[in-house]
Amino acid sequence: MTLPGIDLSTPLMQQYREIKARHRNAILLFRMGDFYEMFEQDAEVGARALGLTLTSRNNGAAAETPLAGVPVKAAAQYVRKLVEKGFRVAICEQVEDPKTAKGVVKRAVVEVVTPGAVMADDLLQEGRNTFLVAVALGAGRAGLAAADLSTGEFVVERLRTEEVDAALARYRPSEIVVAEGAAPSASPALLTRREAWEFDPALAADELTRHFKVASLEGLGLEAEDALAVGAAGALLRYLAELQPGGLPHLRRPVARRGEGILYLDAMTRRNLEVVDPLRPEGESATLLGVLDRTVTPMGARLLRQWLLHPLADLAAIGRRHDAVALLAGDEGRRRRLTSALDGVRDLERLGARAAARRANPRDLGALRDSIARLPAVRDALRGLYGLDEGFDALGDLGAVLTAGLADRPPAALGDSDTVRSGFDAELDGLRVLRDGGREFIANLQARERARTGIASLKVGYNRVFGYYIEITKANAAAVPADYERRQTLTGAERYVTPELKGYEAKVLGAEEEIARREEQLFASLRDEAGTRITRIQESAARVAAADVLASFADAAAKERYVRPFLAVDFTLDLAACRHPVVERMMPREAFIPNDVRLDATRQIMIVTGPNMAGKSTVLRQVGLAVLMAQAGSFVAADAAAIGIVDRLFTRVGASDDLARGQSTFMVEMSETAAILHSATRRSLVLLDEIGRGTSTYDGVAIAWAVAEYLHEQVGCKTIFATHYHELTQLEERFPRVVNMNVAVHESGDEVVFLHRLRPGGADRSYGIHVARLAGLPDAVVGRAREVLGTLEAGHRVAAPARRDQLALFPATEGPLAAALKAIDVDGLTPREALARLAELQTLARERDR
Repeated sequence: MTLPGIDLSTPLMQQYREIKARHRNAILLFRMGDFYEMFEQDAEVGARALGLTLTSRNNGAAAETPLAGVPVKAAAQYVRKLVEKGFRVAICEQVEDPKTAKGVVKRAVVEVVTPGAVMADDLLQEGRNTFLVAVALGAGRAGLAAADLSTGEFVVERLRTEEVDAALARYRPSEIVVAEGAAPSASPALLTRREAWEFDPALAADELTRHFKVASLEGLGLEAEDALAVGAAGALLRYLAELQPGGLPHLRRPVARRGEGILYLDAMTRRNLEVVDPLRPEGESATLLGVLDRTVTPMGARLLRQWLLHPLADLAAIGRRHDAVALLAGDEGRRRRLTSALDGVRDLERLGARAAARRANPRDLGALRDSIARLPAVRDALRGLYGLDEGFDALGDLGAVLTAGLADRPPAALGDSDTVRSGFDAELDGLRVLRDGGREFIANLQARERARTGIASLKVGYNRVFGYYIEITKANAAAVPADYERRQTLTGAERYVTPELKGYEAKVLGAEEEIARREEQLFASLRDEAGTRITRIQESAARVAAADVLASFADAAAKERYVRPFLAVDFTLDLAACRHPVVERMMPREAFIPNDVRLDATRQIMIVTGPNMAGKSTVLRQVGLAVLMAQAGSFVAADAAAIGIVDRLFTRVGASDDLARGQSTFMVEMSETAAILHSATRRSLVLLDEIGRGTSTYDGVAIAWAVAEYLHEQVGCKTIFATHYHELTQLEERFPRVVNMNVAVHESGDEVVFLHRLRPGGADRSYGIHVARLAGLPDAVVGRAREVLGTLEAGHRVAAPARRDQLALFPATEGPLAAALKAIDVDGLTPREALARLAELQTLARERDR
């Protein structure tokens, strides 16, 4: 829809074009009364994206200007659609009262909504952050800054260039800010390019210190080595300030995240271990997050995701988390009290952020008030837990203000119903008495006028169109007093108004307007009360989130039989009866077969052989998940666990084509393997599955062998290497820190039972044909495969099956070279004769090759 009669050559349109010139890359929603209007190209794009009717108005010249609009009350759903389609949307509001404005009503853009900068609930996911990321690139180094506008989180990282893609995959930003000329990212996020000077570290430092009111970067915990990260943070802060002209009071001081305290997980490891996302879309709950998430607050759900994506590498910090989990896991009553107290705490982070940014509605403040009411019980349940109760701020003063000022059930929008509680403001109460006293006034007036006129059927009423009226049937028209003024004619009656009724109506209508004005003032005051306490709200929210995650870990530990791992700074990895936490949840109780895994200074590399379906990949994944869980602060799925702190965890299990980059499966596999070999340190854990597939057997074996040898001789890290190449079992004989293990099977005739148990030694052979039979290959194919396998294992060429009408492709007759070899009497040859015979054989071989 659009407003009729708009003259596009007016000062109003000049105002529009001035504002649009400052927001060329956004669709401008221009407030005009009860509608947001789009003009010109914005109207064409917006109408097409939203399915609106495109209209036009003459602008005083030959051409007509396209128009499209949406109602203000329904604007949120249209903004959501535009943002979901990747558009930026600039919201331009009337910033003065049209009734008092002289000339064109002043308007200004109050917010620019982009895929990475959103605050409204309908554009956010409750259990995950919406990050806007800026990246600054240097020579071999990079800096990254990430902010979640909805919560105020602000993080900076310094990275190596090759770690940028992994970091982007970890944050999964909705929008990425880079300098003009920077190479595009592989991320699907919206790419926003900014002037290169905005990433200058010196200018960025000024921007950061000015915004956060500190004397130097040291006051923000940033160092000289963080220059690129500072540049990214400054560019991001500048961009956010443009998107939020009203300011960023809820943006927290940046947290510097550096590699030394974090277990590094690259993108393929997070994908292969299914940490937060499943490999198959239909397996949404089949992730580590799905198993461990028993959180009851939105902040807790987001923090759990962050802890799993950023496990710790600091022994003391991990130990504190384990202490808290142990306390809660061992005390079910306390755990229930804590969970019960947390249940009902709404999204303090986002509610507080919206209040600080003046985006909160009455219902948001009501949710904030109700959440604060739960905090004393949370504090009591936290006594002695992880230090979370020390100095815990229950926000009692803010809770008291909101309780006194807000109605029990505030509406979603001002004006829908009463927002401010009766008794909070005397002026408002007086206006409401005037408004709500209508029934008593009408009853008294009706009784007096009936008595005065003698018309028993006279009645006083009200409707929205004509206001207050006195209705008299036409049969009594002769008795109407002279001071009655006709207002409306009906079929069988006339409606009148008196000077007294008109005076009352003016007072009531004035009261409605005054009530709306006063409620708006009082609500703004309450919202500001919350906004000024944003830092305290965020600190309390952080403690609530941590408590929620620890309770979630404890609940999983108690109910899933997880154990506390013993962590140390050494080379040990000793898991007794280790299980896969996700797979075992998808199987009947006690059906999962656990395994022992031990690596140490004398057992650095484990070569695991065995057939497909035996469980080699599962063993690799469960070991990786055990280390990740332990260093995130969770207990692990095992009977006992001793884990030397790992600095980097690499898991390469399976691969697929990357058609977008023109890479085959084998190229992807080799690229991932190369990244591991370049990045792993002695403190890393590397889990490799089937390296060398996708090329010839000999090439594959050679590559797999060389990779294992390099990890043993050059890197020296803990490694588990699952393979079908039995040749790799020879590594145990050649290298002192290599051990062979195999996944056991039981064979009975043609039947094979997979036992899923690790045992010492290499597998005696492969069982691929058995697996093929189980998969349903035709019996003829399975039988022929056995024949070919037997021939190959005997060292002969494969002969095609004999047919009456076709000669064999490879005749089974013996060649001259083989005949000559068989004729040699090895024991009867002198050395000179042996050399002569060898020369003859060489000649025969060359002739055969020709």
